[in-house]
Amino acid sequence: MTPLNTDTALPYALNRVGVIMSPDPGDPLEAEGVLNPGTAWGPDGELYLFPRMVAAGNVSRIGRARVVIENGVPVGVERRGVVLSPDEGFERGAGNAGVEDPRITFLPDLGVHVMTYVAYGPLGPRPALAVSTDTVAWRRLGPLNFTYQPDLATDLNFFPNKDLVFFPEIVPGPDGRPSFAMLHRPMWDLDWLRPGEGAPAPARIADGRPSIWIAYADAEAVSRDLSALTSMRHSAPVAGPEMPFEAAKIGAGPPPLRVPEGWLLIHHGVTGPVAKGFELSHGAVYRAGGMLLDSDDPARVLARSPEPWLSPETHEETVGTLGNVVFPTAVERIEGTVYVFYGMADSSIGVAALERTAD
Repeated sequence: MTPLNTDTALPYALNRVGVIMSPDPGDPLEAEGVLNPGTAWGPDGELYLFPRMVAAGNVSRIGRARVVIENGVPVGVERRGVVLSPDEGFERGAGNAGVEDPRITFLPDLGVHVMTYVAYGPLGPRPALAVSTDTVAWRRLGPLNFTYQPDLATDLNFFPNKDLVFFPEIVPGPDGRPSFAMLHRPMWDLDWLRPGEGAPAPARIADGRPSIWIAYADAEAVSRDLSALTSMRHSAPVAGPEMPFEAAKIGAGPPPLRVPEGWLLIHHGVTGPVAKGFELSHGAVYRAGGMLLDSDDPARVLARSPEPWLSPETHEETVGTLGNVVFPTAVERIEGTVYVFYGMADSSIGVAALERTAD
């Protein structure tokens, strides 16, 4: 691994390609937008997009669509239906329901695609997992569980959690054991759920702004039983808001990408007001940036982009269900070019090329 100084800008940039998917006006399941997709290559050699489809009343499902590629460039989609709906009790409440914001990582050591998603259930957003070998049928493993850690002096399972994504390779855990690592973003504010409860952050966490954390599942246990992927341990903070475009909060984006210097994590940073609970953060601005994580210790940040790589500028990015949003969630290499798929104003889906700007 070639180290970078933490004060050095990362030599990467995102350049827009275009809009790849917009809501079908004739489909009530897409009445409030298509956004924040995962991606996966099928056994047929085709690339598939898994958008969050939002019906009236903010009820989300996860769809599947074949990505149309022309001359190596993703230009559109062919819809193939719905793969996950909020059918389980932990995915719906008395007045709400949803399976939201899928992030998909292929784990070659297991031969499966792992989808993290947010279950919008009775107590708010809760992280959950599903797995697939063919990208068509997805089997739920259930909600995630974070092992109690006395050093944190709290139970991470109390708190809403979003922006969850697995690394594609086995990495060393903090105990030295081979592990599957997952990034996540707990949120300490409980006032929306229980007025007056406040934000009881874990011990030693002085900055309560939503930040990127990491957690690990034991690889040997997972090899025996895939459901062990839902048992996460050794949770710890990785990166908090630091740059001006991250002033309110940050969160992980697509699965971390192997680059010569380590793991490249594309993430989002937010400025402006942050709403409580399930409300949309109108007035906030979501931008995309990047950070480099250590190959040998993915909880260690080696470098960060001081400026955003992508900011909302086009009509699709500035006008929508939640304006001024670019929200990267998937990354794929197509004929030698790396493409990033991202949500646009919580309404449509765009694609940008990740390009190296220097050697």
